[in-house]
Parts: sequence; C-alpha cells; structure tokens
Amino acid sequence: MAKARNPRPADSNKQVITMPEASASPVRKISPPNSPTPIDLEAQIRQRAYELFQERGGASGHENEDWLQAENEILARHRHQQSA
Repeated sequence: MAKARNPRPADSNKQVITMPEASASPVRKISPPNSPTPIDLEAQIRQRAYELFQERGGASGHENEDWLQAENEILARHRHQQSA
C-alpha cells in the first residue's frame, strides 16, 4: 500500500500576479449607419497617439497629452464623417 504524501507547506514569499479584468479597458467599436463593419476607435486613437509621440522625437513624459490629443482628433473626425 502506498504511503500518503503530505502537501508542501505554502511558501509565504511567493507573489501572486493576476491578469487585469477584461472590462478594465473596453474597446469601443461602433458601426456607422452605411457600413456593416465596426470602427475600432481605440485602435485609431492608439495609432494617432503613437504618431504624435514620434513627431516629438520619441521623447517620453507626454503620454497623457498625446492620448488626449489623439482622442480629440479621432472623435472629431468621426463626428464629422457621421454628419457628412
């Protein structure tokens, strides 16, 4: 008969890393009235923010400003296209 093994004691020094919730950063996809495919606004904003970062020569420290400017530009463009 096999001898039962005792489980190892828990190591109190181990850190547990959890993944962020999927809903933490929702992707905004909308479908224009005449288009069957949704527009991924977040991807467009991310791309424009990266372009702004590159235009500044890749200098860090302006991530929030780049994102807000990109968001304003993309949403304004989208609103203009919807009204046209």
